[in-house]
Amino acid sequence: MKTYKIDDVARETGLTKRTIRYYEEIGLMPTPERSEGGTRQYTREHIDHLLHVISARDVLGFSLQEIQDYIVYARELSGQRQLYPQIQEPEQKLAKLREMDETLDAQLRKLDEKAGKILAMKAELEQFRARVGAGIDLLEAKQQNHTKDIEMEETGK
Repeated sequence: MKTYKIDDVARETGLTKRTIRYYEEIGLMPTPERSEGGTRQYTREHIDHLLHVISARDVLGFSLQEIQDYIVYARELSGQRQLYPQIQEPEQKLAKLREMDETLDAQLRKLDEKAGKILAMKAELEQFRARVGAGIDLLEAKQQNHTKDIEMEETGK
């Protein structure tokens, strides 16, 4: 399996080495193996994991705590998915599917909560923009009327 040094991971993810170490320290990514000399040896899975963290942070606007919660759900779901094919009994398969459904429901609730906050903020900004637009229209209309008044005075009409 190919391994990467922290410089390679930083280059590929756009994160600083300090941030990568911090994410490892707070549990946002699995701890990499170390060489005999103590150098961290990252795998492709580490890089992919960090790219998911970055996506959750940047695209979804998740805080680090929300990312940690999201990762817990993702790991739980991954474990459930790996166990499912090994189950033979229909009752146990059904129980495992229900467990996966609950995990997915929890993830979707988190996303819905975040989406709701984003939509509320968007609505607030749209309302403010409408008020700003109304103010612009009002002032432009006054300015046009003032310009017409000046023109009428100059032409004597």
